[in-house]
Amino acid sequence: MKKETIRKRDILFKVLFLLFLIYSFLVSIQLMGGAFKLFGKGFAEALIASTTNPFVGLFAGILATSILQSSSGTTCIVVGLVAGGSMTLTNAIPIILGANIGTTVTNTMVSLAHIHRPREFQRAFSGAVCHDLFNILSVIVLFPLQIKFHILEKIASPLTHGFLRIGGIHIMNPLKVAATPVVKFFTFISFYQPTVMLVLALIILFTSLIFITKLMRGLVATKAERYLNEFIFNRPFRAFLVGIILTAIVQSSSVTTSLMVPLIGAGIIIMDKIFPYFLGANIGTTMTAILASLATVNPIALTVAFCHLIFNCIGSCIFYPLRWIPIGLAKELGRRAAMSRKYVIIYIIIIFYLIPLALIFIWR
Repeated sequence: MKKETIRKRDILFKVLFLLFLIYSFLVSIQLMGGAFKLFGKGFAEALIASTTNPFVGLFAGILATSILQSSSGTTCIVVGLVAGGSMTLTNAIPIILGANIGTTVTNTMVSLAHIHRPREFQRAFSGAVCHDLFNILSVIVLFPLQIKFHILEKIASPLTHGFLRIGGIHIMNPLKVAATPVVKFFTFISFYQPTVMLVLALIILFTSLIFITKLMRGLVATKAERYLNEFIFNRPFRAFLVGIILTAIVQSSSVTTSLMVPLIGAGIIIMDKIFPYFLGANIGTTMTAILASLATVNPIALTVAFCHLIFNCIGSCIFYPLRWIPIGLAKELGRRAAMSRKYVIIYIIIIFYLIPLALIFIWR
């Protein structure tokens, strides 16, 4: 009886500690986003506002979202510019497509917490870049069609007319409500210096992820793994719906997809089962911009938001049947990254920051 009581207390302690670690992780993501915004929010907004070339727009979307750490943030800026008449619909859509790629940088950064364990890092990095690759492949397929035939706005226009008179709806963001007080505290003690904020955010991020992974590793042989695999991620459609709903509530695909990276790294969830969840998260993150555009009562702004939704829906329809392509590429990249781990940080800097920045200035 005494042993049973001790075991229950141990389980309760682990659950409470896990919840605390997840909260710390969420705080670190929001703090890191705040730091990046202080580094370059003005630059990101100016970059978006001055974009006219579709290729520049695509890479501006990647760079701006990598800076803002939020595709919803980039999309809402674009919606505001379109609603104010400062940007055309044609110029806005490539930025939205680029935002889908830029938002995946957070996943890749989170996978670095596993870098000292080669097998775990291989799985975690594969899971992180699987989301990257889906968005990159979707852009490769749909961007030329958009430039040539304008397929996204043609599909979005009927939806715009149907929803235009609904008006704005505000949904509380529980993540922001819960994390904001602590984020404000760390921002204050950092004296609003983005470098100090970023260092604090990374320390909290990696510390929480290390302990989350240790706890998750202990769950591999328990009922928790069975519950996740058999009741949440056992059916693709269920995982897809969980991704949509959770991301629509939290209003950040960066958070909801990054939370899965430690689970993949610990071997609790395999990539084939998590892939539909990533697709759902991509669709769920479009809800913020749709709600923002409804509030503007501007048909072009609403069309931009629906283009983002339609792009993710079409991409899901194309690459879920062909999921072996992004999953296979991700596994191969994970294998190579585990062999040359020191190059992963270089990969993040080059892919998400240097290449977009260089191409933007070359084409402009």
